[in-house]
Amino acid sequence: MTTVDSNLISIMVRLLTLTCVLLFGIAQSGCTRSEADPPEVTVYKSATCGCCGKWVDHMRDAGFNVKVRNVPDVSVYKKKFGIPVGVGSCHTAIVDGYVVEGHVPADVVTRMLDEKPDIVGIAVPGMPIGSPGMEQSGHADSYDVVTIDAEGNTSVYATR
Repeated sequence: MTTVDSNLISIMVRLLTLTCVLLFGIAQSGCTRSEADPPEVTVYKSATCGCCGKWVDHMRDAGFNVKVRNVPDVSVYKKKFGIPVGVGSCHTAIVDGYVVEGHVPADVVTRMLDEKPDIVGIAVPGMPIGSPGMEQSGHADSYDVVTIDAEGNTSVYATR
């Protein structure tokens, strides 16, 4: 083996080692969401609903990229996305394949996205006073954020 062959092999081994280290680092970092790539939320709502607009603002303030779809009949989307009767609210959103129904706080949406539970989505049934978009001066009701599974069953995910 010549000196040139030996040097070429040494360079190739170094490149291979560097490539392996870089690939291992990428694999260990996982697929985390960066600040530059905020989650996209598509919201289906009535054009005239003020509290829905306030919830959209709440989500944007929390760093979400929100796209609004003003629709004539929000119930069509509730049915399409599997929202059970009695769990609905005034708007329905989709984020990363999950349904977010009603006035769910942004931090709870973020928790769901981080945990990636095997559910259809989460909801705040009704329109509780004090939930995001439903703020009233000095008054807030206690409310639950519930999960919705594929069979339409719900369970408490968070309480506020």
